[in-house]
Amino acid sequence: MVETRALRYRYAAGPELFFADIQLPQGATLLLRGNSGAGKSTWLALAAGLRTPTGGTVTVAGQALGGLSRAQCDRWRGRQLGFLPQRLHLSEALSVQSNLELAYFAAGLTVDRPGIARALETLDVAQLAQRRPSQLSGGQAQRVALARAILMAPKLILADEPTASLDDAAAATSLGLLRDCARQCNASLVIATHDHRVQHAFADALVYEIGAQPAWIGPEKL
Repeated sequence: MVETRALRYRYAAGPELFFADIQLPQGATLLLRGNSGAGKSTWLALAAGLRTPTGGTVTVAGQALGGLSRAQCDRWRGRQLGFLPQRLHLSEALSVQSNLELAYFAAGLTVDRPGIARALETLDVAQLAQRRPSQLSGGQAQRVALARAILMAPKLILADEPTASLDDAAAATSLGLLRDCARQCNASLVIATHDHRVQHAFADALVYEIGAQPAWIGPEKL
């Protein structure tokens, strides 16, 4: 479950952003919509513990992020959160296999090579384990990034504009994989998007139009 209360964030040289209260059940999907600059990526960063809110609270699967030190938050993020950013951040100096091994180091865990093999197999990219990111197509790189995101069977998966550079066929495939991986982990899924194809693919998702400022986003209020 993801729950936020009275959440807000102020950038040093900008206005303060205020966000609606949200209660997202475990395993459910939330779409964050809104114009560029509305705060979609900021909300994701707050939910991931990458930014500290100016005020309010964020709780993920029973863990209040405000009660964690930076080191504790880093360990929590590595073990409980899967993140699919717009820029996939795969290290060109490392193979696909080694890029995924980094996820275990970030979480303070021993590398699980059979687990890596299973994740790559799930996304149908096991044959690419020894390639470098520059040797991957865009679709292959996205599958590798998604394999990295689900390695720890996270409680929450965050995706930032996952279809921004994809044609219709690739977008449909990518969204199907994202949905299937979230179901496999029973993870809550939050997608920041302005792409109507995403809303069509997740017709049963909760939708938060950032900037509209409803008081509450949750199944019992819709």
